[in-house]
Amino acid sequence: MSEDKDREKYGVLLYYKYAEIGNLDELVSFYHSNCSSLSLLGRVRLSSHGVNVTVGGNLSSLQIHIDALKSYNTLFHGTDFKLATCHHPLNDKVAQECGFTSLSIRIVPELVTLSSHPLLQSPDISNAGKHLSALDFHSSLDNANKESPQNGLVLLDARNIYETRIGKFHVPNVQTLVPHVRQYSDLSSWIDDNADRLKGKNILMYCTGGIRCEMASAYIRSKGAGFQNVFQLFGGIQRYLEQFPGGGFFKGKNFVFDHRMSVGSSDSNVIGTCLICQCSCDDYSSRCRCTYCRMLVLVCSSCQNESTPYVCELCQKQGKADRSTEFIENVESKTSLLGAEFQNFSSDTICFPQVPREDDPRIPRKLRILCLHGFRQNATSFKGRTASLAKKLKRMAEFVFVDAPHELPFIYQTTMSEHNVNCALSLPPSPPPPLESCKKKFAWFVAPNFDGSSGVNWKLADGPFDPLQYQQQTDGYDISLSHLKNVFSQEGPFDGILGFSQGAAMAALISAQQQKLKGEMDFKFVVLCSGFALRMKEMECGPIKCPSLHIFGNEHGKDRQIANQVSKELTSLYDSDCSAVVEHDCGHIIPTRSPYIDEIKDFLLCFL
Repeated sequence: MSEDKDREKYGVLLYYKYAEIGNLDELVSFYHSNCSSLSLLGRVRLSSHGVNVTVGGNLSSLQIHIDALKSYNTLFHGTDFKLATCHHPLNDKVAQECGFTSLSIRIVPELVTLSSHPLLQSPDISNAGKHLSALDFHSSLDNANKESPQNGLVLLDARNIYETRIGKFHVPNVQTLVPHVRQYSDLSSWIDDNADRLKGKNILMYCTGGIRCEMASAYIRSKGAGFQNVFQLFGGIQRYLEQFPGGGFFKGKNFVFDHRMSVGSSDSNVIGTCLICQCSCDDYSSRCRCTYCRMLVLVCSSCQNESTPYVCELCQKQGKADRSTEFIENVESKTSLLGAEFQNFSSDTICFPQVPREDDPRIPRKLRILCLHGFRQNATSFKGRTASLAKKLKRMAEFVFVDAPHELPFIYQTTMSEHNVNCALSLPPSPPPPLESCKKKFAWFVAPNFDGSSGVNWKLADGPFDPLQYQQQTDGYDISLSHLKNVFSQEGPFDGILGFSQGAAMAALISAQQQKLKGEMDFKFVVLCSGFALRMKEMECGPIKCPSLHIFGNEHGKDRQIANQVSKELTSLYDSDCSAVVEHDCGHIIPTRSPYIDEIKDFLLCFL
């Protein structure tokens, strides 16, 4: 009996507050002390612009936490604390997946990441849309519903597609826009692409608890004339359902980012459908995920099968559904799944199942980064060279390696005495290693006179290694670009691209064409290591606004292949507001010791 009583006392508390915080370290100490003493578990995200918190624990402890916050600092006055009674997490797995097995307190650049370009200046939160109470929001919808569909009102859902599957507002005479984005950071791009559908309208926005509407509404209003009439549901769907327990204009369930998964109204209407059989379904408790992008999918209990790959609707639109059967047949061998167009992929390229990727903004996930090797390397060798980096970033990033499309011939160099015709002692040429023991080598760019011959036989090098050879390797971009488009189509999505040396030059060209390649190659950032810029028209586009991290040797470093000034020239092509630089003294490598690795982590954290 006492155990049941304790369970009744369990609850979840959600709140956020945008405010300027002067002393973050002091606030971190307060949260550590207060939450630990009250045995609260969950996620606390702090920035210089405010707080975003989801914690669970005993109801009385959660109330003590609220009272302590109000006494601690006036910035918490007026905060909308959403406290709900619920059951404990069903098991340790659910608790762990939802972040309720420990207390995680982190300082972050942004409370929510609106844009794929987080290093660019965020919109002024003070310019956010006007708050509407649940009653006012409902009244606005009710009045518009009584008018004609051309009433100038637009209802905008600021959530992700997997949330909208199980619940959303429906008002017959009001145009409703549901962006169908995988994650919140894609919303700003959707707004840009659909600005003509928003301009001149009265925009009513809603999300789960309100925080995503704050930044998104400010972003819309920042577009200027025609975008000023923006309103947001204060407290989100959660407060609306409290005010209208029968559901009101909201149909279905409200997806939440804790172990409850969803919260419903007294209306038992199910609007979701099973991905497989299309029967009514709105239960995410099985936590089934898309094989390709790891987004949550709805699969009813009758259709759940561990051996069946699920493909979400967004990946289906990209044509990935047709390859599900082939995926099953090849997953154990990790070989190429897609026939001749992938014949140059290494066994490291396609590696299913992918490390689970969380797309919920409150749940930690790993960044998927496509890695482009340097000249005369391959995916396997580059994976080996970056093993230390991958190990130190294993909690935040998953590396995917791919071979370049231009296969190079095998070459070998003679000893110095073999090149010296005046040498008194004439040595016979050293025989090359046996071909069967050699790995194929590839390139993203080749010299204009490259004949396309591959490593059938060994070729003797014309002379000693030329550190400036990259300046002559200017052909082959179109083939490499087409190759990577296939990689993105079949193996995406990717959050970013990491390129080393010639791979960095390739990544730089792609980032310069980021907007042009939208829809075919979507990514948020590039990491350019020992990079250089090729003199190509694609680079002549003004400051490149793609967020970028430039890692290269300093003036006193030991990089004898790509000079410091060359990498600096590449850096200068990028908008300084969205680029970061790490200069090191470690040679032609990617450094993994402090302080360099800490700077790399700081950059990547912006995208988590």
